Amino acid sequence: MKAKIKKRKIRIGVIFGGRSAEHEVSLVSATSIINALDKNKYDIIPIGITPEGKWVSFPNVLKWMKEGNRLNNIPEKILLPDPAKKGLVEINKRSIRVNGKKLDVVFPVLHGTFGEDGTIQGLFELASIPYVGAGVLGSSVGMDKVMTKQLCEHAGIPVTPYIWFLKTEFKKRSQQFIRLVEQKIGYPCFIKPANMGSSVGISKASNRKLLIKAIHIAAKYDRKILVEKSVENAREIEISVLGNDNPAASIPGEIISSNEFYDYDAKYVDGKSESIIPALMKKEMVGKIKDLAVRGFKAIECAGMARIDFLVDRRTNKIYFNEINTIPGFTSISMYPKLWEASGISFSDLLDRLITLAIEKYREKNNLQTSFKPKKEWYK
Repeated sequence: MKAKIKKRKIRIGVIFGGRSAEHEVSLVSATSIINALDKNKYDIIPIGITPEGKWVSFPNVLKWMKEGNRLNNIPEKILLPDPAKKGLVEINKRSIRVNGKKLDVVFPVLHGTFGEDGTIQGLFELASIPYVGAGVLGSSVGMDKVMTKQLCEHAGIPVTPYIWFLKTEFKKRSQQFIRLVEQKIGYPCFIKPANMGSSVGISKASNRKLLIKAIHIAAKYDRKILVEKSVENAREIEISVLGNDNPAASIPGEIISSNEFYDYDAKYVDGKSESIIPALMKKEMVGKIKDLAVRGFKAIECAGMARIDFLVDRRTNKIYFNEINTIPGFTSISMYPKLWEASGISFSDLLDRLITLAIEKYREKNNLQTSFKPKKEWYK
């Protein structure tokens, strides 16, 4: 009788924290993911990135970071852009040592800057490690609200009227841009950093004084400023998308914000916002939103996962694509996993599917030819 060969666990690096205004949200999301991953299937390697950008990895690193402990004396561990390594390298004052364990896949739980914008995805590509979520292009485009809107418009997906400008341009011609906002957008309007999540840096302006103040707030977080027309008394509808080339959309949910709009406090702090799952709407409307979500997902070349937010005008029922989140929250109150759970996919099963999609995407890309041999060695 042949002995059963014990299948090796998949070694997964869960990366969290980061140099971002959404650092704290990332820690909470990572806690939920690590707790939900099947310990019989996965060998979990927690990897924390401090607000200063230091990479650290040890069993209790997530707990340490959440408690605000100093990590100054702990050896730094980094991921080299070397396909032969595929693992963390430990750096201390005397030596550089390659850890013996190679990573099979990476789950980046880095919301916002340097995590959701394509930068760290580029490192994973160079290191040739499968990773959960969108690639470099989908991540960078999805992070930039202006680029997302432009691609959605090109794909025939409705967005709210908007303009954008650079912080340097506003400093030189502030009155010109203020007049442009008042003529093309009007009040009330929303002012946002083009590259930021969790509603950080977003303000609503109902007059010129508040507009100027809001622009200066947004400019603290990004060099690119977006101004959008407000859809007054709009329904905030969110939907989750899962897949690579053939993505599927979950049932939609509705957010009832505790504040005038769904800002950072309403999302995470006061605990008073409500979610209605599924959103109460006609079957035809659900079908339209699911179709627009999948089209938007494909328009920016997203992969793996995304949560897409829509605004629905209560008077006309017109649907507007608001934004896409390529690394959505995974906290206990986050809509991405809650919407899939209501659609029949449990949290742990959702994580399994995301990891499988990451490996499938990697294998497909890894089979592509990356070299070319010319007829003559003309370059020597």
